[in-house]
Amino acid sequence: MRGAMRRLWELYHTPAGLKLFRYTMVSVISTLVSQGTLFLVFGILRLWSAVPSNIFANAVATVPSYYLNRNWAWGKSGRSHLMREVVPFWALSFAGMGLSIVTVGVAAHWCQSEHFGHMVTSIFVNGANLLAFAILWVIKFLIFNRLFHVEPTVLGLDPVELALSHLTAPSMSEAAGSAAPGAAAEATVEGAARGSVAGFGYAGPVVGIDSALARAVPAEGESPDPGAEPEFLDA
Repeated sequence: MRGAMRRLWELYHTPAGLKLFRYTMVSVISTLVSQGTLFLVFGILRLWSAVPSNIFANAVATVPSYYLNRNWAWGKSGRSHLMREVVPFWALSFAGMGLSIVTVGVAAHWCQSEHFGHMVTSIFVNGANLLAFAILWVIKFLIFNRLFHVEPTVLGLDPVELALSHLTAPSMSEAAGSAAPGAAAEATVEGAARGSVAGFGYAGPVVGIDSALARAVPAEGESPDPGAEPEFLDA
């Protein structure tokens, strides 16, 4: 048990683990919104039957789910792209609604055939709604990870800052120790920068590291420019 908790704690401190944790928290929030809305309009107010109430509740919960997943869980900013983000997200949400309509309809029909009271039926309807979205939870995470993927260059992270946070790694320092001082420092910074960017799940070329190295590790005989401002990577 203690080992499992330690592994979860270590996973939380990785970019992927933090993303998964935030996605889980967004799922909890959207589930509470959906379940609360469904219980209110169907169980208490009795505005509609089970299926229309379920559609309304899911539509209400989709709005905060989109913005929390995009801006907080995946850290994406700026205006949303209609065809690349909004439409696929809502299409996936409607797919989840379709599955929940089936499960809610089956639950409501079964409760009626068993002659359950309205409150008991409402509990089963909420449970059927929750079951449908629990089934899609993992699939939605994988799709959202592609939908809201942020390249390291979009995160506004300077490769020098990424590199300096890893300069104390013993394996990197020892590997560069046999080279000349200037070459060793450059190899250490470059390897740490590229390794840091790879930690965000990006394996492609990282534009800006070479120019950043020129600022971080000046040539032999030159002194660094203290007034130079770091240039962030272009998106």
